[in-house]
Amino acid sequence: MSSKLRIGVVFGGRSAEHEVSLVSATSVINALDKEKYEVVPIGISPEGRWLSSVEALRLLKEKSSIAGLPEHVFVPDPHHKALMAINADVSSASNKPVDVIFPLVHGTYGEDGTIQGLFELADIPYVGAGVLGSAVGMDKAVQKQLLKQARIPVTPDCSFLYDRYVSESKKYLAVIEKKLRYPMFVKPPNLGSSVGISKAHDRKELTEAIELAGLYDRKVLVEQGVKDAREIECSVLGNDEPVASVPGEIIPSNEFYDYDAKYVDGKSRAEIPAKLPRAIVRKLQQYAVDAFMVLDCAGMARADFLVARKTNRIFLNEINTLPGFTSISMYPKLWEASGLSYPRLLDKLIELAVERHAARSRLKTTYRPKNEWYKG
Repeated sequence: MSSKLRIGVVFGGRSAEHEVSLVSATSVINALDKEKYEVVPIGISPEGRWLSSVEALRLLKEKSSIAGLPEHVFVPDPHHKALMAINADVSSASNKPVDVIFPLVHGTYGEDGTIQGLFELADIPYVGAGVLGSAVGMDKAVQKQLLKQARIPVTPDCSFLYDRYVSESKKYLAVIEKKLRYPMFVKPPNLGSSVGISKAHDRKELTEAIELAGLYDRKVLVEQGVKDAREIECSVLGNDEPVASVPGEIIPSNEFYDYDAKYVDGKSRAEIPAKLPRAIVRKLQQYAVDAFMVLDCAGMARADFLVARKTNRIFLNEINTLPGFTSISMYPKLWEASGLSYPRLLDKLIELAVERHAARSRLKTTYRPKNEWYKG
């Protein structure tokens, strides 16, 4: 009988970050210690079909046809803890329970609490934040309101429903321009990897940016730009007692760190650790940990900051609860610079998932009143 933990690595999904997820999954699957773990690749197609086979990653990367493959579904039933094959041999290996899920579905339906809710119903340990932490971590408009209440510095902003903007665009533009100065950043609050984000220098660009963001989200977030800002990132690891890595600086190839600068042109570079005064490093690490706790994160998160070059004034830009795990991703690189190797980081994340699940399992889920009042 194998003593290895079966780790279900879930990737792909119905998201604009589908391709990023596949690259993250490749890195994680290759780095997981095969002496400790039995890796179970679980792919989700852009249409939402679940696949479970060693070929799943290759098929999604190559955009191959999956029409003839057995259909699967992850059952929200704590008695199964497995991906179940539909219309296939019930003894299929894919039906075997997994011990821990490592979700790498970036963006919609993976980073927003939806898939986390499925794993909660299935009563299976999973890496990363829970339903609440994932949801508020994903929605940057809601996230900023919570950070403000916790007195964590963020840039001034306006957020609104796109449909209301369409019906009263002049009114909304006037309010935005009264509250914020150009340049501004416009983004769909519920996406990552800088998808749908634009920098606006005037009203024409602002209008175009809002229309672009509205293609990806029902809400739009407009933020004040920070003059001559440095982009600093800090990784956080833990559950109830999280710790922060050394910070690193992103030097983007484009005007800001957009999708192309992150993944496509290969010209952006990182400086790890970032060249910052010790007092600023300590502040960044403390804000990162504070935000992690305020947003009820777990396992991992990456805190992205803007630091004004002349004054070193700090603004927390956003928290990412499911940061990229590609070979060029900052989250693992920052931990490597802090003394934690990629394979050991994966071990730690799996340990934290098991720890958190054990803590939740100790909680009562039933209650017996003094008197039986419900007779059916």
